[in-house]
Amino acid sequence: MIRARRLLLLGLPLLLLACGARAPLPPVAAGPLREASAPVGSQVDVTEARLAGDWQVIEGAGLAPGTRLSFAPGRLTLAGRTLPLKMTAPGRFDLAGQQIWVHWLDADNRTAAMGDPQGGRVWIMDRSGQPGERLGAAREILDWYGYDLARMTRG
Repeated sequence: MIRARRLLLLGLPLLLLACGARAPLPPVAAGPLREASAPVGSQVDVTEARLAGDWQVIEGAGLAPGTRLSFAPGRLTLAGRTLPLKMTAPGRFDLAGQQIWVHWLDADNRTAAMGDPQGGRVWIMDRSGQPGERLGAAREILDWYGYDLARMTRG
């Protein structure tokens, strides 16, 4: 019985791959995008309510520029796929089992810099697609937190 369970647990991921099952999120970037020794933090006044609504990725690694996102209570729709979203601490979320932190959100909730503190993905998103000077502010924050901005692509 134990052996049968073990075989099932080992074989299920391979079966899902063989059937073409997709990961809940796009794959993370090859190699870490963030210097592990750099300080990292999340913005403590960020809530689900401040993120609610539609966004567009402006620059990213692990999320392509132009990707559409829509935040709603308990979920994020990413490129047409709805994923579970749970706030774990101020500015910190569990997105389908992956950590996503809001490193910076402007005072008017128009532009945000987000990433995986482990360095798997990072992106800057904006509600209008035209962040203007806020893009520079978002990039400065990400640079301070040790993200490799040269690996981010722009739309």
